[in-house]
Amino acid sequence: MRMITTLAAAAIAAVAALPAAAETYELAITDVEGLEQLQTDWGPFKAALEAATGQSFEFFPVASRTAAAEALRAKRVDFVITGPAEYVVINKLTNATTLVGLSRPDYFCGWVVLANSDVVRPTDLKGKKVAMDDIGSTSGHLCPSQLLADYGVDPLNDVEVVHTTRAVAHEALKRGDVAAIGVNYTSWVNGTRAKDDSVPPGSFRVIARSGDLPNDLLMAGSHVDPAVVDALRTAMVDGKAEVIESILSVGGDNEKYRGMDIVAIEDSAYDPVRAMYATIGHPEFSAFVGE
Repeated sequence: MRMITTLAAAAIAAVAALPAAAETYELAITDVEGLEQLQTDWGPFKAALEAATGQSFEFFPVASRTAAAEALRAKRVDFVITGPAEYVVINKLTNATTLVGLSRPDYFCGWVVLANSDVVRPTDLKGKKVAMDDIGSTSGHLCPSQLLADYGVDPLNDVEVVHTTRAVAHEALKRGDVAAIGVNYTSWVNGTRAKDDSVPPGSFRVIARSGDLPNDLLMAGSHVDPAVVDALRTAMVDGKAEVIESILSVGGDNEKYRGMDIVAIEDSAYDPVRAMYATIGHPEFSAFVGE
């Protein structure tokens, strides 16, 4: 009972720290286009966020990551949900800050080959053609590139890289058109590989896996009052159960968050992503590659 009382007091204190009169803040999500899709995929989250914080939020549709950054810089949007690679660039362009992390269980990348391949380690890929996901993807491009570099393989010069969709890369690997594919491992296992009934799962072999990647996150514009940011962070962490359920309730792409947590997170957690940008030849990380 004492613990419940303490948590309730913390939540009340967090909400009390917010402006007395509820304000309306603009919220953007970088990988969802159009207001209708935002309402479908993130409407329950917005409602839970409003309940947890006592504030009002309106969706601000953005057509691209660059548009989100420009809207933050112009103070037309206040908060953005985005991924690690996007955060690093937006932070550089706008000085927007982390608010909370939206963790994704088993969020890491891997290099996959056919089970009968003579490639047994990343160094065996030197001089070969490989496939990765879309340019700029955290888990499908930046992470696999860094993973190669960690094993002494220069992703810019030692391999021939083809960027394509995960499904196309999967089929290219089966045909032998590429020697390996760099993928978001969990998405590949639960998606492309799980849907492929032409070969058994044992037809593939993983030769390298990364560590877990930094979280997706909710970030705040530099113009938002730091006291408001701190109060929102506390309210979201203390009321995480309802907020998490709201994200998972819509299914679809949000299933990637199944088993998630909401955690306070610092900017330094994204330094590994900054290093990935340098690895792919963009040490300034001041623009979105592939856009």
